[in-house]
Amino acid sequence: MRDAYHEELDSIGDSLVEMARMVGSAIGRATTAILDSDLKLAESVIEADQKVDDLQHDLEARAIALLARQQPVATDLRIVVTSLRMSADLERSGDLAQHVAKLTRLRYPERAIPQDLHATILEMGQLAQRLMAKAAEVLVTKDVDLALQLEQDDDAMDLLHRTLFQHLMDERWQHGIETAVDVTLLGRYYERYADHAVAVAKRVVYLVTGEHADELQADIQPEIQSVSGAEGA
Repeated sequence: MRDAYHEELDSIGDSLVEMARMVGSAIGRATTAILDSDLKLAESVIEADQKVDDLQHDLEARAIALLARQQPVATDLRIVVTSLRMSADLERSGDLAQHVAKLTRLRYPERAIPQDLHATILEMGQLAQRLMAKAAEVLVTKDVDLALQLEQDDDAMDLLHRTLFQHLMDERWQHGIETAVDVTLLGRYYERYADHAVAVAKRVVYLVTGEHADELQADIQPEIQSVSGAEGA
């Protein structure tokens, strides 16, 4: 009975990894679709989001059943509750990739993104995909150090987000209000997607250590400063 219980716990973890890989692929394909104005690719991203939703619903049902039947405590309880929260982050990430694809469809056959912003949007899309790939790796390996790195990696997304706003606020902007709104929304989609990838990694930290990532980093920082000071002496 306990073997079946732990197999079910493992299967919930496997579902999270599958969701992370699916939404990582989705943001990559959605980025290509919006830059190339590829309607067929955009539609495939929109349709595929249903599978992410189905996975989340199935995961939630299994997790709630485990809570009801097994009444897990300690680490097992943390796994179930944290998995529910991570599944919500991943489902929302899929929605954000879908939003990018829907913007492609809305503006088709026109291109939603001006040529002078292509490089920035491409970089945001690639970074979002890398962040989610790293989150998926963290889910598999339970590597706390790698999980803590994601927040630093996310700083690059914040910088790209600010770069978009600099373009929008530039007096030389000539692409009109509609495009400005599209670019604003798109920047927000990528920024929020990255936040969800970071949130997944932070929840893995809590799952493994029982401490929240911010608390753990606060504990680690004085140790780093102490070591640095000793080396300097």
